[in-house]
Amino acid sequence: MHATTVAIDLAKDVFELGFADDQNRIVERRRLGRSAFARSLRDRVPLCVIMEACGSAHAWARTFERQGHRVRLLPAHDVRPYVRRNKTDRADVGGLLEAARCPDIHAVPVKSPQQQGVQALHRIREHLKASRTATINLIRGLLREFGIVIASGASKVHPAVLAALDDVDNEVPAALRDTLAEQLVRMQDLQRQVATIERRLAEFAERDAQSQRHLHAPGIGVITATAISASVGPLARFRSGRHFASWIGITPREHSSGNRRHLGRISKRGDSYLRMLLIHGARAALRSARIRQQHNTPLNRIEQWALSVQERQGHNKAAVALANKTARRLWASELHGARYDPNHGGRERGGTP
Repeated sequence: MHATTVAIDLAKDVFELGFADDQNRIVERRRLGRSAFARSLRDRVPLCVIMEACGSAHAWARTFERQGHRVRLLPAHDVRPYVRRNKTDRADVGGLLEAARCPDIHAVPVKSPQQQGVQALHRIREHLKASRTATINLIRGLLREFGIVIASGASKVHPAVLAALDDVDNEVPAALRDTLAEQLVRMQDLQRQVATIERRLAEFAERDAQSQRHLHAPGIGVITATAISASVGPLARFRSGRHFASWIGITPREHSSGNRRHLGRISKRGDSYLRMLLIHGARAALRSARIRQQHNTPLNRIEQWALSVQERQGHNKAAVALANKTARRLWASELHGARYDPNHGGRERGGTP
């Protein structure tokens, strides 16, 4: 029998391949090193290549597509239930073939090098932010041991540390003073690197039409717009705005049976980074709407709705609800190729705008 499909268990050095026929029966198995794996499908007839959407999967997918093959990347958490018995590379290949037969498992689009590059900028930015925060907390803790307490706020650390270093009457040892001064320089350097990455993301957003459309939504700036564009790609691949919001993990977790329906907290599935950006952006939009309301400034339909939810359910639930609605309306604006309109008269379930 001729193979029509190949399932590949990706790894760093050793790759397991299972070739299956049109009846999904494995007719050939191969276990290859990296160099041999790169050449393994070059002279094959076009195949359906199935892989998990994990590290290096997108790079291999682009390589196989250039060789004329059709690639399907499956979410790793959807493939895991199909792996039976012990966890081995052979079992993983069998699980991939079984998961590929399920019509409810949707393939992950293959990312372009530009999309992966923007995602990498976001990850480096988060790493630099974490390093900067760790440095600030370290300096605070060390000076507190000598009785020097720095007020809250990252902007207050630098002047407070300089004042402590200039004070010859405090108990900070001379050897530590030089090291603290070096940590201040490191902290400033981390801040400059973060600012540089943000400038590069802004330059990408200026060239990316999808990011430009997202920027018109409340609570979405350059960081969130570029993250959605790079991580998700075309939003039209989702069947509806609710499916997009569910993919991010900002829809309620359901536990229902028979006539009893229970909706709990949000599922928190999908991309946690995107979920965090959308919810924090919704918090900022809520605060802005509240300030505008206090100054008797006219509010759009979305702001009026969000403030009414805030009054009934509290700030946190209103922020999540606004993030959910923003995600759904972003999907709608992408589907129709239109600019985000907060006063659009469409209605959602329950009569909300």
